[in-house]
Amino acid sequence: MTSPKNGGRRVRSPAFTIGFTLIALLLFSGLCALGAWQVQRLAWKRDLIARVDARIHAAAVPAPRSATRDDEYRRVAASGHFLHDKAVLTQAVTVRGPGYWVMTPLVTDAGFTLIINRGFVPQDNRTRYSRPEGTVHLIGLLRLSEPGGGFLRSNDPAAGRWYSRDVAAIAAAQHVAPPVAGYFIDAAANCGPDTAPVGGLTVVRFPNNHLQYAITWFILAAMVAGAYIFVMRQDRKDRRG
Repeated sequence: MTSPKNGGRRVRSPAFTIGFTLIALLLFSGLCALGAWQVQRLAWKRDLIARVDARIHAAAVPAPRSATRDDEYRRVAASGHFLHDKAVLTQAVTVRGPGYWVMTPLVTDAGFTLIINRGFVPQDNRTRYSRPEGTVHLIGLLRLSEPGGGFLRSNDPAAGRWYSRDVAAIAAAQHVAPPVAGYFIDAAANCGPDTAPVGGLTVVRFPNNHLQYAITWFILAAMVAGAYIFVMRQDRKDRRG
């Protein structure tokens, strides 16, 4: 709302000034809060990256019977024998192109079973990979289960179509005797780069755009403050005129 013209200028009413001030204050406060939240997320992400980096390069520890999010990407070691007849292939896209992860149960010497991601095989060579017998010793990265399926595609155990590494579903579909750990292990690289399946292809990358987001929110907050100051100054000039 504005008052009648004053010397050719429109003078805004007090109601407009109060409403505009409240809206500007809400916008400014909200944008500053988003910026502060992104700063907090930045600190959290940097801490996460540092912790994961420390886990990846630490000495391997015995694979536990259970794991939490705090254990993800921890280097672990296990020994036992594979159940190759219960292996499944889950779809994968890697630096080597599209193909499959070879997910094979390992009955450990510790008395429980682990699902091992032995590595990658290409689409056109999905069945030609090594199947070691007897006791094996492996080191890899602990990974949390991926329930449900992939993007817009659900796992179909009955048809043998797997789009994610869902430990519980794989164990149930393949009738793996319990106890089965609720996580899987990405096996480390094997003897040679062309020895299938190819291990050691875990991608450890955490997008960290929080600083850019924080700067963006604070710039928008500054723009709101600038626009408010400009409008209020112009309003005072109009009143004086």
